[in-house]
Amino acid sequence: MTIDTQTAVTGPHTVAPEGHRLTGRARLVLFVLCAAQFMVALDFSVLNVALPVLGEDLGLSRSALQWAVTAFALPSGGFLLLFGRIADLFGRKRLFLSGLALFGAASLLATLAWDPASFLTGRALQGLGAAVVVPTGMSLLTTTFPEGPLRDKALGISGTLLSLGFTVGMVLGGVMTDTLGWRSTMGLLAAAAVIVLCLAPRLLPESRTPERPRLDVPGAVTVTGGLLALIYALSTAAERGFGGTDVLVSLVAGVLLLAAFVVVESKAPAPLVSLPMLKRRTVAWGNVGGLVTFSMMSTVVFVLTLYLQETLHLSSFLTGLVFGVQGVASAAAGSYAPRFIGRFGARRTLVGSLLGQGIFTAALLAVGTQSGALVAAVAVSVASMCHLGAIISYGIIVTSGVPDAQQGLATGLVTTTQQVGLTIGIPLLGVLATTRTSLFDGVRTVLAIDAALVTVAALLVAVGLGRRTR
Repeated sequence: MTIDTQTAVTGPHTVAPEGHRLTGRARLVLFVLCAAQFMVALDFSVLNVALPVLGEDLGLSRSALQWAVTAFALPSGGFLLLFGRIADLFGRKRLFLSGLALFGAASLLATLAWDPASFLTGRALQGLGAAVVVPTGMSLLTTTFPEGPLRDKALGISGTLLSLGFTVGMVLGGVMTDTLGWRSTMGLLAAAAVIVLCLAPRLLPESRTPERPRLDVPGAVTVTGGLLALIYALSTAAERGFGGTDVLVSLVAGVLLLAAFVVVESKAPAPLVSLPMLKRRTVAWGNVGGLVTFSMMSTVVFVLTLYLQETLHLSSFLTGLVFGVQGVASAAAGSYAPRFIGRFGARRTLVGSLLGQGIFTAALLAVGTQSGALVAAVAVSVASMCHLGAIISYGIIVTSGVPDAQQGLATGLVTTTQQVGLTIGIPLLGVLATTRTSLFDGVRTVLAIDAALVTVAALLVAVGLGRRTR
């Protein structure tokens, strides 16, 4: 039996929307929650450009640089479901503030790092803080704003900033590293966490369950262990391929632990993940759409970065401009996506967005070895607009109709899909580009497979969701 008690939202600061418009306090609450999401998204990419300089400064070898990313990805993806459920049971605001404090302190440690061990410790603690902030922030958003136009609008803004944060991080990371040094990228995150932490306590409502909470410990252990093993294997494979013993062992362990998790959840009296919830068409197929759009778009960004710099020999600054255009396009799409959803429904928007992402990813096959920057900028920008529509619509589909008491679980699934999607795309497809004799041929192969997978996923999601999903 799942825990389905109603979650009480208490305190004098509960948002009370007026009609279909956001009140002044609702805007402030949305700003705080979106700022936290943007900060975490920024952390995913702001350090990428700085890795070579960072390695020289701290003495990290080229092969060890991947741990600057993996140390963050492991806890941020592995603990999302666990902290999403803990937030449901023990209070979302309390956990959200704790996560912010941990993230800020970890960012400061990474800023002041004196050797590889201290830096990687800071990155791992950043990831752990992100695993707390992301699901609790999303569940606070979905429980604060009622289902309908207001929640759609809030999720649209949040999704826009999530996508924009990833893109802005790539541009901002290069500029800050060149002018202020790599430590400034981590210092920026520490400052952002302090600002949000100062605003959040007085604005955000608390939530709690009336009954005494119970936590599914066996489920938490198996799903967290399985996700950690899977993310480690895929992150490591991106650097060294799938032939390593540690990669193969981690893959097998991850699959076995996740299989054990399903068995545990089917018998647990208060499961971490309600299997009946996963059987809901909206939850299952919505997350399939989210997984595909995140994994395939992150792969496009990765291979395009290689193409622009190594095939066309563009500078880091010009490459950043290409993705800067993409970021502006994503921001524009975020403001219009809720209107499309209101008019055509979340299902049609998700399917149409996936189709558009697939079509314009295929358009990138028109790039050449001598020119193609303009084609790349236009095609990836339109593909990103469609990607943004998919992000917003799948979040609405998965969380709609879910009781407030289980919103942390639903949003935990949404954010886990995001993190896993960002993690698996590059190892699964990006390695095809880096291991081919011709980088250009490898990039084209990846783009063709990417476009095909997104298009097939759109058709499957259309059938899986059916006509009645609004």
